[in-house]
Amino acid sequence: MPHPTQFRFRLLAAALAIAGGSPCAMAQTQGISDGEVRIGVLTDLSGVYSDASGKGSVLAAQMAIDDFVAQNKPSFKVKLLSADMQLKPDIGASIARTWFDREGVDMITDLPSSAVTLAVMNLAVEKNKVVIPTGPASLRITNEDCNPTTIHWAYDEYSQGQGTARAITEAGKKTWYFIEADYAGGKALRGGFEEAIKSAGGQVLGASKHALGASDFSSQIVQAQSSKAEVIGLANAAGDTANVIKQSSEFGVTPKQVLAASLIHITEIHGIGLKTAKGLYLTDGFYWDRNDASRAWAQRFFEQRKKMPTIVQVGTYSAVLHYLKGVQAAGTDEAKATVAAMKKMPVNDVFAENGRIRDDGRMVHDMYLYEVKSPEESRKPWDYYKLKAVIPAEKAFRPIEQSTCRLVKK
Repeated sequence: MPHPTQFRFRLLAAALAIAGGSPCAMAQTQGISDGEVRIGVLTDLSGVYSDASGKGSVLAAQMAIDDFVAQNKPSFKVKLLSADMQLKPDIGASIARTWFDREGVDMITDLPSSAVTLAVMNLAVEKNKVVIPTGPASLRITNEDCNPTTIHWAYDEYSQGQGTARAITEAGKKTWYFIEADYAGGKALRGGFEEAIKSAGGQVLGASKHALGASDFSSQIVQAQSSKAEVIGLANAAGDTANVIKQSSEFGVTPKQVLAASLIHITEIHGIGLKTAKGLYLTDGFYWDRNDASRAWAQRFFEQRKKMPTIVQVGTYSAVLHYLKGVQAAGTDEAKATVAAMKKMPVNDVFAENGRIRDDGRMVHDMYLYEVKSPEESRKPWDYYKLKAVIPAEKAFRPIEQSTCRLVKK
C-alpha cells in the first residue's frame, strides 16, 4: 500500500497531466469560468459611429485574440461576441445584462457612447465583470463614476482638448465658438477644450448644439460665423464632425475662421478629402504611418477592412490583448483579480508604448498633435497627417491629483 505522501503526489501528477502538464496550466484552467474567456464588443454597427468603431472594432478584437493565442499559447479558450447597442443606454444595458447573466461574458469593450458606457459599467460592477471602454470621452468614467472593474483605455475629453485647443490658443487665436453635439459625449468634449482654452488665456464666446446624427448644420454654422470667433471648435465626433467640416467649407467659413476638431478619425478625413480638411488640427493617439510597427499592424487591418484603423479600433485591439494577458497572469477571469494583474503590467503594443493603468482606471499613454496635410503634401494613399507635437502621457491626461475617483488614495 502506497505511503500517504506518495498517494498525494500521484494525485497531483494526474491532475497536472489532465491540465496539460504544468502547474501554471492547471492553475489557469481551474481559475477560468467554464474554461473559456468570453469578450463582448458592444458597438455601433449602424449609426454615426459605425465607421470609427463598428465592424472595425470587432475585427481588431479578433486580431488581438488571434495574436494572444499565437504568442502566449493559453490553456483556456477565448470566445468573441458582438452586438449593436444603437447608441441607446437602455439597449446597451439590456444586451450587457444578457451577456453577463446568460452568455457568461467576462469583459465588454468598445462602447462608442459615454451614456451607454456609464449604464454598462454600473451594471458590470454589480455583476463583478470587467468593462474597458475605448470609444467614449467622458471624464466621469474615471472620476465620480469610477469603479474597481472599469478601465478607460484610448482617450478622453481632457486628452483631446489639451493638444489641439492649447496649441491653437497659445499660437494667438484666443476666441472660440463651439458647435456641440447635444448629448453627454458632446458636453464632455467641449469641457475638455474649454479647460485648455482658458488655461492658455483664451475665451469661449458661445455654443450651438445639434442632435446626434443630424444632417443639416446650417443654423449652427451661421451662428458660429456671426460670433466672429477666431476658432470654431467642433465638440462632436465621427460623421457629425465630418458633416460640419463639409458644410462649413460650403459656407466659406475657412480661411476666415479656423476649424478645430475635438474628436475626428482618419476614416472621416478620408471621406472629407484633403482639399476640404487641409489645415485642420487634431489630437490622436494613433496614426498608421507613425513607425514600422504601426504600418505593419495597419496593413493587416487594411487587408480585411479596406480602411486604415481609427484610435477606437486599434485601442480595442490593445485593450483586448492586455486584458487577456491579465487573465493569464492572474490565473483567473475573476474581474478584480484580472484588473489587479493588468495594473501591474505596462502596456506595450502597437497602440501604446509604456502605457500604464492608474488607480482611477485611466490608462495613460502619449498622445500626438497632428495637422491635416494639403493634397500637394500627400505622397501616398492615406498619407494625411503631419506630426506637430508629441504630448507625453503625464501631460496628455488630467493629473491623478485632480481626480475625484474614490479609489485614488489622497
